[in-house]
Amino acid sequence: MTAVLTWQRLRDLKWSELQDAADGWGEASNRADAARDRVSNEMTNQLAKSQKGEAATAALGRLKRLDRNFEYIYTECGLVRTTLNSLAFELSGAQRRLKDALEDAANLRFTVGADGSVSYPAGGENVIDGKELPGGSTSGSSLGTPYGPSLGASSGTPPLTHPNPNHAKAQGIADRILRAVNEAQDIDSRFSETLGKLKAAPGLTVDTKTWTDAAADAAAVRGAADDYLKKDIPHDKSPAERKAWWGSLTQEQREEYLAVYPNEIGNLDGIPSDVRDTANRDNLQLLIGKLEGQESEKARAQLAGLKSIDEQLRADPERGVPRMYLLGIGDEGNGRAIVSFGNPDASRNVSAYVPGLGTSLDTDFARNDVQRARDTAKGAMRYDKSSAAIVWLGYDAPQMPAEKLLDNAGVMFERDGKVGAVAYNDFMAGISATNQNPDPHVTAIGHSYGSFTVGQAAQRDGGIPGADDIILLGSPGTGADSAEDLGVGKGHVYVGAADNDPVTMLPSEDEASAIGAGAVGGASVGASLGLVGGPFSGAVGGALGGVVGGIAGYMSSKDESQLWFGTDPAHEDFGAQRFKVDDGPRPFIDGEGATPAHSNYFNPEKDSESARNIAKIVTGRGDKITAEEPR
Repeated sequence: MTAVLTWQRLRDLKWSELQDAADGWGEASNRADAARDRVSNEMTNQLAKSQKGEAATAALGRLKRLDRNFEYIYTECGLVRTTLNSLAFELSGAQRRLKDALEDAANLRFTVGADGSVSYPAGGENVIDGKELPGGSTSGSSLGTPYGPSLGASSGTPPLTHPNPNHAKAQGIADRILRAVNEAQDIDSRFSETLGKLKAAPGLTVDTKTWTDAAADAAAVRGAADDYLKKDIPHDKSPAERKAWWGSLTQEQREEYLAVYPNEIGNLDGIPSDVRDTANRDNLQLLIGKLEGQESEKARAQLAGLKSIDEQLRADPERGVPRMYLLGIGDEGNGRAIVSFGNPDASRNVSAYVPGLGTSLDTDFARNDVQRARDTAKGAMRYDKSSAAIVWLGYDAPQMPAEKLLDNAGVMFERDGKVGAVAYNDFMAGISATNQNPDPHVTAIGHSYGSFTVGQAAQRDGGIPGADDIILLGSPGTGADSAEDLGVGKGHVYVGAADNDPVTMLPSEDEASAIGAGAVGGASVGASLGLVGGPFSGAVGGALGGVVGGIAGYMSSKDESQLWFGTDPAHEDFGAQRFKVDDGPRPFIDGEGATPAHSNYFNPEKDSESARNIAKIVTGRGDKITAEEPR
């Protein structure tokens, strides 16, 4: 458009031409996507499997660069398409409002001038001589009302009304014309600025800095296209309704949502898993670009975790492990990441594991928690090839750095688990909505504090959607008194608790209070007695007294069935099925730190018995586990 937009140009605008241009950019985006898919899934994989040596390594490097180039072209061309479609959408609204005003003018036989002024005929009666009042002309005013300006309103005097009734009608039409033109001018300026950002310099190298720019481009397009796309995303609907919404969209609409809102679509429960994977892989690059160069500790940790996940997604799958799917990714809170090995929509067996205390989107999660899902999938594949295993970091697990032990009560109390339970159930409802099998076997797995989150999810109305079995590993309790409270029947609640895992022996809240009181009292008495021998003896006496007092307080209040979050899942009073696991290394004594046995449940190399039992349960073979007597 020109710098000054007239109402005639807006009236004659063929916004369909903008849509045609958008279609062209969409075609370019689709071709880049197809080329990327061919480079990645055909050429790169085949070369990696069939060729070795320096030449093959160099060729793979070039192919990977080509893959990233096509990915960038796909993203940017998709953004241009949506920008043009959104521009056409908004301009069509302004044009429609202009044409409505012009139609009203024609029906009243008013004349619209080239400058937007409206001429009206004579009408009404002069109160002095009784003659008809003459016609006139009026221009649009931003101060006007739909029926004309309120004369005198700005000075505080009573508003005056023009004696010719046609004047008010003409003024209203002129105001509408002006507003439509001004609206279109603002739209044009806003989208011109957005399109101006979607440029690539000659000789572009697609690197991390390029993705930083792409993330800014995506943010700009989202800001411009909110009315066109985002308002229709069904955030307040059920996962089943979201699935139906996605199924109702045209292919072009889906492509636009994936190009502009991969963050929204990739994290929306109820959207098919292959679509979420596609969206999240694209959003992963935008998040890496967004966080690159940020100096905060959180940003650096999340960036390292994102890059590790990206490397794993691009690597060749491990033999015997199904393809990796990225079902969720985000930088909000402590970070979000949902990774599946195997397609949970196509698999008969689906498990979803919730990690616990200290988990956040960082390299530890990318290495350790993702590996646990990989190990679960690998074990399950030995019993049933149609299996998918998920690690779900869809909530803020409690963080407890040692120096803030007393300040951070998240792990001691229930808030994080209860919030996470709602999000976990939404995710599981999405898995149920999109799974293509008539009766899939679904297992909810909670490890450490994650078992409390799963337990809270199971105790919500309706339980965990679709869940057939629940596995609790290294659990400090679920908040439930009995396995019957978890909604799947006590015969389908399974517990792994290593004898040397101190987390499965945390004292209850009452016991902790008794320990604290005993420790304080014992330390006081010990210190007083020890001071007889001097300051050093007082310090030693205080320390020993605190230990002895704490033990005495604990023994006086000990209830062997209770942990911090209620009944011990491994205790006979809980009524779950306990399966055999390795005792694991003893804390500190065996030289592996404070809680080495707490981390081994999924690991087939460190605890093959536990990993094998988990694999049996998640494939519907819970009756084949190696049982262990409850406590």
